[in-house]
Amino acid sequence: MATPVLTPPGSLLDAKLKKSSPGKIGGIIFGVMLLGGLVYIGIKLASDLSIVHSASVFPFVLLGVALLIALGFEFVNGFHDTANAVATVIYTHSLEPHIAVVWSGLWNFIGVLTSSGAVAFAIISLLPVELILKVSKGAGFSMVFALLVAAILWNLATWWRGLPASSSHTMIGSILGVGIANQLMQGNSGTAGVDWDQVVKVFKALLISPIVGFVMAALIFYLFKLVARDPRLYKAPEGTAPPPFYIRVMLILTCTGVSFFHGSNDGQKGMGLIMLILVGTVPTAYALNHTVNAREVQTFAAVSTQVAGTLSNYVEPTAVLQDTTSELEHFISTKKIEPGVMLALQQEVTDIRNEATSYGALSNVPAEMQANVRNQMYLTSETLRLLPKLGPKMSANDVKIIANYRGFLDKSTKFIPSWVKVAVALALGLGTMVGWKRIVITVGEKIGKTHLTYAQGAAAEITAMITIGLADGYGLPVSTTHVLSSGVAGTMAANKSGLQMSTLRDIALAWVFTLPVAALLSGCLFWFFNTIAK
Repeated sequence: MATPVLTPPGSLLDAKLKKSSPGKIGGIIFGVMLLGGLVYIGIKLASDLSIVHSASVFPFVLLGVALLIALGFEFVNGFHDTANAVATVIYTHSLEPHIAVVWSGLWNFIGVLTSSGAVAFAIISLLPVELILKVSKGAGFSMVFALLVAAILWNLATWWRGLPASSSHTMIGSILGVGIANQLMQGNSGTAGVDWDQVVKVFKALLISPIVGFVMAALIFYLFKLVARDPRLYKAPEGTAPPPFYIRVMLILTCTGVSFFHGSNDGQKGMGLIMLILVGTVPTAYALNHTVNAREVQTFAAVSTQVAGTLSNYVEPTAVLQDTTSELEHFISTKKIEPGVMLALQQEVTDIRNEATSYGALSNVPAEMQANVRNQMYLTSETLRLLPKLGPKMSANDVKIIANYRGFLDKSTKFIPSWVKVAVALALGLGTMVGWKRIVITVGEKIGKTHLTYAQGAAAEITAMITIGLADGYGLPVSTTHVLSSGVAGTMAANKSGLQMSTLRDIALAWVFTLPVAALLSGCLFWFFNTIAK
């Protein structure tokens, strides 16, 4: 069921694997899910592409290659992050290794399918807008390929060393690298094309989450000691016997929760990039959300008229209308409000309204116009996102009106088809089943100096489940790896079990170097791919 990988000689996990069955039932279940998922993906993809009429097969070949690389990122992501969820149930003998891996994969699958997409588009919002608008051109494809290849290379390198590095951290670094390289290649300041406010917001979540994991897990462990007096909770497992029933149920439930929330959070990281790939290669099918019907377009038109009237209150009398797209792109790139921005924005809102109403429904937009209408909507939405911070002081009511309008724009351009979620879920699950051993051994055997107790395992899992669940609710990407491994370290410190400082040092070094290495890799790859594409 799982591809063999090298593991440290004499590890406790090796001993467990020798005594456990290979989990044939679990393998069959996942095999059925895999087959059913592939059939579903094939049917939905064929249906979506049926409206695409191209004289060349090149877009379809490019689509296939890009999707394989994007799903490869999620596959490698499964090596790292999903493996963390099963470490505690394996080392407390709550579940046999193969069963635990399949169970975790199942709940990751469910988590991905039920995800909102908020995290996916929070990641996308970090990318340079000018490259997103050119996603069907060489620079746009260079950006997507550079991001994915850089993230895969660093994830594989840290996995090979058995280091629990963060896929979220890696992706953020890759995005920064592309943004800085893009600006340097245009002769601008390297920081000009990066939305640093958004970067800081996301990076704070990545920075604080391990600290929260360490402290919260330690506090939960202390709470266990206060309210749960069963001495078996605080002892290392004896032999291979499973824990008492109620403890075992608690550990399995927390493993389930971590797996589910990991899927709903980390599973989204590749979704946004896959959507960029789809928009770039086959815009006819994916540039706009074809489920937005005529009735919704009528409502959108009414809201657009309201927003255009609202914006007119902030247009400077001396403003002169120039090229609206260039004006808004310049505003987003420089983060400086010019006299013509509000007038250009008002005109763009009016133009989008007129186009949408003339077509009736988004599915009726002509094939050659799909990408153009999407770019107009996306550019307008990004301008409105920055306006409250950089533009004129607006009343609370006007801000509310604009936010409502942005919701319509985002529904039209920021959507994720169900088959994309299924594909990501399968890639994540397969990655877990192939590469789980290395990271599990690090978390289970190399963080503390003593064997993980039942209470420690439960405290670490509860911490990870709560932290990732809250982050998912707020649309913030956090690292399952860092939250859980720091949670285990927190329980070890609280129990005075001792920490293996060499492991913690390696994890910390991976954390420190992930951002600059991923940025350097992606920046260099972006330059290389962009040179080839010209």
